[in-house]
Amino acid sequence: MHKIAPCLWFDGNAEDAAHFYTSLLPNSRVDAIHRAPTDYGSGKAGDALTVEFTLAGARYVGLNGGDQFPFSEAISLQIYCDDQAEVDRLSQALSAVPEAEKCGWVKDRFGLSWQLVPRRLNELLSDADRVRAGRVMTAMLRMKRIDIAELERAAAA
Repeated sequence: MHKIAPCLWFDGNAEDAAHFYTSLLPNSRVDAIHRAPTDYGSGKAGDALTVEFTLAGARYVGLNGGDQFPFSEAISLQIYCDDQAEVDRLSQALSAVPEAEKCGWVKDRFGLSWQLVPRRLNELLSDADRVRAGRVMTAMLRMKRIDIAELERAAAA
């Protein structure tokens, strides 16, 4: 067990979020649901108070804390994608706010922001040819969802 686990604050839907997130990535599962023994500020006895879950091998906790602390872009989760099919699948599944899409960022139906980062993007941005890397950066900054083939074309231009 890891000593540190990020705790994500939800408004009553931590259990739904955990089940949704764990359905998207391999090596993911809901580990435990801790139900409230009594009524509390934002819930009733028997409601899920905290949900422990594993996403791609990393441990998280979802807390049903109420509506006073909504998610913002100050926190996001990055998913390193192996190919365009994975980028597209996760974009389709996670993006619930199309106007929030920029440079591979999406916002899900729970308000949490995600960065879908193709591994190839980091390789191209780290190219020793800084002019080539700059063309990739310029292309990426114009994108909503990352298009690896377009990044490759920018690198080759």
